[in-house]
Amino acid sequence: MRSSVSSGEPADLGRPRAINRHGLVDDVYEAIFNQLMALRIAPGARINVDNLVRDLSVSHTPIREALGRLEGEGLVVKTHLIGYSAAPQITRRGFEELYELRLLLEPDGARRAAEAMNQDRLLVLRQIADVMSVPQGGDERMRYSAFAREDAVFHDKIMEFAGNALIRGTLAHQHAHFHIFRLMFHARVTEEALDEHEAVMDAFTDGSGKAAEKAMREHIVRSRDRLLPAFEEARRDQAR
Repeated sequence: MRSSVSSGEPADLGRPRAINRHGLVDDVYEAIFNQLMALRIAPGARINVDNLVRDLSVSHTPIREALGRLEGEGLVVKTHLIGYSAAPQITRRGFEELYELRLLLEPDGARRAAEAMNQDRLLVLRQIADVMSVPQGGDERMRYSAFAREDAVFHDKIMEFAGNALIRGTLAHQHAHFHIFRLMFHARVTEEALDEHEAVMDAFTDGSGKAAEKAMREHIVRSRDRLLPAFEEARRDQAR
């Protein structure tokens, strides 16, 4: 997964835009990623490659390469003889199972990471945390997409520093952060997550495995509790 937040002016996600030729596949990937995260392409919706070719003013090749990357990140599904579609929204049962898995693995991973922490690793995590805390201009949903990307990198780095490649790969394969951030667009989701990340960073700075484990557990529990109302809102919408 590429970790970067564009330094240019964010595009309006509601309007297709021409793609610069430099870094073509990366730009196409970013354009589609942002639309998926912002639900401009609805969960489960068919993705029309020809429409993307026209809207982004590119050929089929970079579109298909970008969709392949998005498939690897769990945001796109490719079906034989049908083509690409946006991944379905996570179900409540899937959500609960995902958080159960995270609670089993991530707090202990944070403890291990804290015990193996050094100044170089701390600097890497601090830089990621600082990127998330800097307000981004432009479209709110694009800012949200950027936050989701950096949040995924932050948690993945912690698991890398914990030193268990199998656990890291298991969590990465769940594409947890992209599923989670597609559930709800709300400033509270990012603002409270930032405070919780700081508690984790404080524990890492102190080199306290016990404090890191506690802070990570509290972060995941609060994240779960923040997002659970999204399922109730969806149920009410379907009942209307």
